[in-house]
Amino acid sequence: MLAGAPSSHMSSSVSTSQGIFPTSRIGSGESPNSGASSFTQPIADMNENDETDLLSISWNQDYGCFAAGTSHGFRIYNCEPCKETFRRDLKSGGFKIVEMLFRCNILALVGAVANSHYPPNKVLIWDDHQSRCIGEFTFRSDVRGVKLRRDRIVVVLEHKIYVYNFTDLKLLHQIETLANPRGLCCLSHHSNTFVLACPGLHKGHVRVEHFGLNVTKLINAHDSQIACFTLTLDGLLLATASVKGTLIRIFNTMDGSRLQEVRRGVDRAEINSIALSPNVQWLAASSDRGTVHVFSLRVRVSGEDSLTQPNAFQGPALFHQNSSSSLDPLISPNTGANPNSSLSFMRGVLPKYFSSEWSFAQFHLPEYTHFIVAFGSQNSVIIVGMDGSFYRCSFDQVHGGEVVQQEYVRFLKFENRPK
Repeated sequence: MLAGAPSSHMSSSVSTSQGIFPTSRIGSGESPNSGASSFTQPIADMNENDETDLLSISWNQDYGCFAAGTSHGFRIYNCEPCKETFRRDLKSGGFKIVEMLFRCNILALVGAVANSHYPPNKVLIWDDHQSRCIGEFTFRSDVRGVKLRRDRIVVVLEHKIYVYNFTDLKLLHQIETLANPRGLCCLSHHSNTFVLACPGLHKGHVRVEHFGLNVTKLINAHDSQIACFTLTLDGLLLATASVKGTLIRIFNTMDGSRLQEVRRGVDRAEINSIALSPNVQWLAASSDRGTVHVFSLRVRVSGEDSLTQPNAFQGPALFHQNSSSSLDPLISPNTGANPNSSLSFMRGVLPKYFSSEWSFAQFHLPEYTHFIVAFGSQNSVIIVGMDGSFYRCSFDQVHGGEVVQQEYVRFLKFENRPK
């Protein structure tokens, strides 16, 4: 049955089996119905010697779990403590994209090139409670990214982004972008604000869609191409980095103004991940230089009227003001300050990096490994690497300095191979 049949100019087709979606928590350990699909669920210890390639890693929406796409399927891990909670293995190949929907039974899956049944130009909406695929999107080109909200499915191609309604898979929006091979896109996750950020049509620009307000904001974030960005969970703040990887900038998504700029370093680096803490006091960034940097944020924002009340999983504390669009940056008295150069008093005379805000705390990792970073409970920093490593760390919120490792787990081992 076809849901939302595409018009002739569209490069996608959509199919669905029946009603969407009963929800249950993933990783409950329930066995799938016999013969329901080609997936199997072997019982395995997370510290076994795996003959598996790691293809991707990604957080769920509240950063309490992460998904690993492997050459044989996918696995789901809890973060605190780090523990494999669920896996599915395939005979036909693996998945290069595994997108969770919080901790429920619904996942979006995109096959790897070697996956004979699920090619990389197809998105599967998989319901693990029913142990079957309940929807498919097929495109003429490879899928670069998928993002989920409880009410929307967003599919990222190299030059286009499609936004679908979750309940009936109907196409709602199409957005043209600059070449986007990284599949850059992020969403807000408050129930009553829907904000989407993606590359614009010009180098260094980020397009921000406030769908609930029917407002589009184009932010000229960097002179170079965008490499990485993230939104706060309410979508009111945007943090960006370019392919140079030296500066990270924080913007107000309502009016596009720059609120703060921090410096990762002077040498070029590939920034792989940016994270904002739930209380918006801290920003963390990981790069191929082997250091995770933590920065103190000076911005506080006032959100739209009638925003949902925040909690630990929904986003920052919002300081409501009379204006529904006021997002004035305020000085926060509760965080340490990022260090500046001792020559910062000569601002405007010496090169710009002498007056930059440098990182407040740092954690050192192997170089040239792709790591993603997030904030856990009590401002802990969680780091997951494509080398199969997991770190949970803490930092001194007053004095900063070196981040202290609290937990290390090898969640996926690569025996008899170069590390």
